[in-house]
Amino acid sequence: MTGTGVLADSAIRAMVEAGQIVADAPVLDAQIQPASLDLRLGTTAYRVRASFLAGKGRTVEDRLTEFEMHRIDLRPGAVLEKGCVYVVPLMESLVLPEGMTGAASAKSSIGRLDLLTRIITDHGTEFDRVQAGYQGRLYVEICPQSFSVIATAGQMLNQIIFRCGHTLIDDDALRAIHAKTPIVSGQAVISGGLGFSVDLKPETGNLVGYRAKPHTGVIDLSKLGHYDPAEFWEEVRTDTGWIILDPGAFYILVSREAIAIPPDCAAEMAPYLAMVGEFRVHYAGFFDPGFGWAEAGGAGSRGVLEVRCHEAPFVLEHGQVVGRLVYERMASVPERVYGAGIASNYQGQGLKLSKHFRSR
Repeated sequence: MTGTGVLADSAIRAMVEAGQIVADAPVLDAQIQPASLDLRLGTTAYRVRASFLAGKGRTVEDRLTEFEMHRIDLRPGAVLEKGCVYVVPLMESLVLPEGMTGAASAKSSIGRLDLLTRIITDHGTEFDRVQAGYQGRLYVEICPQSFSVIATAGQMLNQIIFRCGHTLIDDDALRAIHAKTPIVSGQAVISGGLGFSVDLKPETGNLVGYRAKPHTGVIDLSKLGHYDPAEFWEEVRTDTGWIILDPGAFYILVSREAIAIPPDCAAEMAPYLAMVGEFRVHYAGFFDPGFGWAEAGGAGSRGVLEVRCHEAPFVLEHGQVVGRLVYERMASVPERVYGAGIASNYQGQGLKLSKHFRSR
């Protein structure tokens, strides 16, 4: 059926044709990315009392009967309020063969809005993970953290990749890939993946990031390049090479390193060890084959960091390692890689807000 690795776009199309991916409406070609499938919101959002997992032997619908507060029709678009938890059945369902698993993630623009979105499944005991051989509908839990949003049925907030066999590229193999064609600017720090650090000394000026304002208007997810950043974000500037993160605040920062993903690889952003500080770098990000890759129109792209501070104020310094990229083998090279003839919003990016905001 497929080789070992992360499935490419051609294999995902084959899954649709084989009935392993089924949907309430036909799967669109625009949903199929180089190494993932974008997932669409269904027509109903369930406001629930708390986040939950179905758990072994139970379905999501079973749990909804316990925790549902009210239902919202998403067909005309509806406000999902900051601090509330919603569960939305997705349009897509899966009939996975044995030996194939799925892993989901928020799309880049959704993470940059501090919109917590996680896939849950029937009988599931982990967020964003689909067990081998799963047969059933997919659901997404949505919890807006910084901004209330307007969501509409059919919108794509999450994506899923499919894995067959052992896909992880170990450190020795990753060093060999880097030696052949560099995957990162500067020195490669490879230990459990490719480490990356934060940039707090930009080449020009002193703008190093953005901090979400606490009391803002609503963001309509369908409006792109629409909102004035100043209405939602405070600029973070420093001349010292360090900043103090405030507990509970959400920041958009950028990596010091420019990163590249070869066409026969994919990557996933993972959290760094908690011992390095009282903060979390958002780790719900997949990086498609070709991200930052020269032959796909990139010269290395820096990773945008979605950072939330926890219990205590914390000093974050320039060059501090804050996360790592875990590289995986593709089962085959995609027909189209990131940046080459597809709508790639962040190829060659630096410090950048989500596509909903006007460029400065």
